[in-house]
Amino acid sequence: MTFTPKPDRLLPDLTPREELVLLARTLWREGYNDHLAGHITCNLGDGTLLCNPWLITWDELRPEQVIRIDLTGAVVEGDWPAPLGIPLHLALHEARPDVQWAMHNHPLFGTVMADLRIVPPPMDQSSALGGGGDLALVDEYEGSVDAMDAARAAVAALGDAEIALLAGHGVFVLGVSARAVHQRAVALEQRCQHAWMAMAAGAPLESPLPQWFRDQRRHGDGNGFIGFWEAMVRAELRADPTLLDHD
Repeated sequence: MTFTPKPDRLLPDLTPREELVLLARTLWREGYNDHLAGHITCNLGDGTLLCNPWLITWDELRPEQVIRIDLTGAVVEGDWPAPLGIPLHLALHEARPDVQWAMHNHPLFGTVMADLRIVPPPMDQSSALGGGGDLALVDEYEGSVDAMDAARAAVAALGDAEIALLAGHGVFVLGVSARAVHQRAVALEQRCQHAWMAMAAGAPLESPLPQWFRDQRRHGDGNGFIGFWEAMVRAELRADPTLLDHD
């Protein structure tokens, strides 16, 4: 008998605002924890985006603190300021209105690989679970984090990619859902970490995975590994049982 997992049996119903908070908190545990840095946006399809605010770290974020901004970055709902580097997301949603979720941060190994301008191959199966195309290197990110021209140049260089290393900056992960972004982001940092360890051991940076496996994992929307995101969300809700108790 084949068991097909059903997401609605694994989690309570979550609003996009709650999903954004849980994405931030779960990724903080995975190394996306560069102090106040980092942005997550959820495109509501009406010209506005949900976004984590400036001044709140991802591990302390709560649903009532999530702000709503327009495509100029102006806060239209909420009483916290927008993050300083939000132009990267504004440029993305301007150029690619079909993108539903986007996440930028500076995890250690992904950022180091971006700084070195190395696009590592997936060294093992778990590192290949991101799905949704090749990992792109964006080496056109020039200017300050709040410069719209620099953000537009980076998004243009990104093209249609869903996962990117931003040279001298960090990483950028897109997806059709919070689950997809979570899966891709976790796999990306693991991919970069394991490649770094292989390099440190003096091994050639060559994947032992067969090409057919790597090609297979490049396809899909990153939303197929049902159960992983849900398990990590449940861990966050166990750690903070009051997280969803908000007005």
